[in-house]
Amino acid sequence: MHDLKQLLYERIYMGLKRQAITSCSQWAEHYRVMGPPFAGPWTFKYHPWVKAIHDSDAEMIIGQKGAQLGYTETCLNRTFYEIDIKGGSVLYVLPATTPDAGNFSAARFDGALELSPHLEKLFSDVKNIGHKRAGSANLYIRGSRSRSQLKSIPVSLTILDEVDEMVQENITLALERMAGQMHRQALLVSTPTVPGFGINAYYLESDQRTFFFRCPSCNRMISLEYPDSLIITADDAHDTRINNTHIICIRCKNILPHEGKTEYFTGGEWVPEFTNRNSEGYCVSQLYSCLRTPKDFVLEYFKSLLDPTEEQNFWNNKVGQPHVVQGARITDIDIESCIKTYTQVEKYQVASITTMGVDIGTKIHVEIDEWLKANNDIDVHMASQCRVLKMCIVDNFEELDALMKNFLVNYCVIDANPERRKALEFAQRFWGIVKLCFYARGIKGKQINIHADDEHTLSVDRTSWLDLSLGRFKRQTILLPADTTYEYKQHIKAPIRIYQKDGDGNPIGKYVTGKTQHDSKADKSIRTQDHYAHARNYSEIALTLSVSKIENRDIISPWSQE
Repeated sequence: MHDLKQLLYERIYMGLKRQAITSCSQWAEHYRVMGPPFAGPWTFKYHPWVKAIHDSDAEMIIGQKGAQLGYTETCLNRTFYEIDIKGGSVLYVLPATTPDAGNFSAARFDGALELSPHLEKLFSDVKNIGHKRAGSANLYIRGSRSRSQLKSIPVSLTILDEVDEMVQENITLALERMAGQMHRQALLVSTPTVPGFGINAYYLESDQRTFFFRCPSCNRMISLEYPDSLIITADDAHDTRINNTHIICIRCKNILPHEGKTEYFTGGEWVPEFTNRNSEGYCVSQLYSCLRTPKDFVLEYFKSLLDPTEEQNFWNNKVGQPHVVQGARITDIDIESCIKTYTQVEKYQVASITTMGVDIGTKIHVEIDEWLKANNDIDVHMASQCRVLKMCIVDNFEELDALMKNFLVNYCVIDANPERRKALEFAQRFWGIVKLCFYARGIKGKQINIHADDEHTLSVDRTSWLDLSLGRFKRQTILLPADTTYEYKQHIKAPIRIYQKDGDGNPIGKYVTGKTQHDSKADKSIRTQDHYAHARNYSEIALTLSVSKIENRDIISPWSQE
């Protein structure tokens, strides 16, 4: 009887305890147990800036941040709280199913359950990597690359972790999973890459909060800002004076001791830049880290001075800000240096190689080029100069037919998506001189994988070809007409090359396009387009296919039999 009474008391106590938990931060402090480096019950002592994210009731929460600042663990706490206390289901989206979802399930999720007896009892089925059950609530772990995996999943909370590494077009689809819920929230977190892309695009639309705390010297509320808050005391990474590097109050200029962060951060608060925004945005850099010292920060800074990959890494993962490495995008100066005195034409039937590139958006963007000095003896792209004959926008595929004939196009490469059927019909009308292009993984350099003839398709590496086609503006091996349109110039400037490291630490590059440019005067974001940049790329690819038709240095025109 004594045992039953004790059990009854324990059940009543646990029930009252759960009723007293009314926020995610309370739940984390009661139930979450952490491993190293801050082993033991969850505490906000070392990451006080994430408490507000735990308890925010905003429908959209944006976290732009440096690396290793507690945001992913916050996402996990929000997930467990939603399932445990609210009884809601959660969609947790990572960049890819393999390896991201598998690694997350094994390292983050399973690790949290092993450390916390409460969580271990909460979930009844955890064997499936992509689907965990806790009573009637569900946790779905998905990769962003598969649209089918993001459909038909009713959830009340959607978390997108590492937004900038995701397939951007599928983010909206993931957020739509909450459309049928009375109460819904979305939490998006990531280190940024370039301005207006990924997490930064969402952050620019938020109220843009900064974490302020009281300076222990002057008692004024301040924030840590790079570079103003950082005093570098060395000339390079090997200078022993680097050990004296420190952070300061930007108001009184006194030193803020690294060891005292947990004390003077206490009572800190987030201050929004705007008060009329629908989403909340939280941004911090690694200057706030209680684990990484100012010396660690500066060591990464010195690396960034020597290598564009390290430069990108420093700004994105340390400073927590988007950044464009010098030379990573085409500039107005690059474009203006290529503009000549001739103007665009409506018809061109000279016996030279002529190619056409077509990119599909809400409209159809076209670039038609004449190639000068092309030959087979060396790399044809390095030996050739491109002369843009026409840049235009058409409303339907049938208008492309007239352009093909008016310019005696030797070869045309067209975007395979999103209008696959119409593009295929166009290729069938011009059998053998039109190919639909896919950007694909696993292809090296300027290799072109041509598929079966009746498919009219090919695959290329996106980055390698954009390096070549956009690089012409820097090498000045492309001629532009005097009436080059403003829209064309903006599209050419839109792609930005970012520098990253693969899983083995090798530097790699890829192109992204900032989806928005924020107009501070109008306080709104303007959508950026890059269609002409891809039309330019497709026309470049078409040159290789055109040259394959050259025999004895004479061009075999597809129109010669007409």
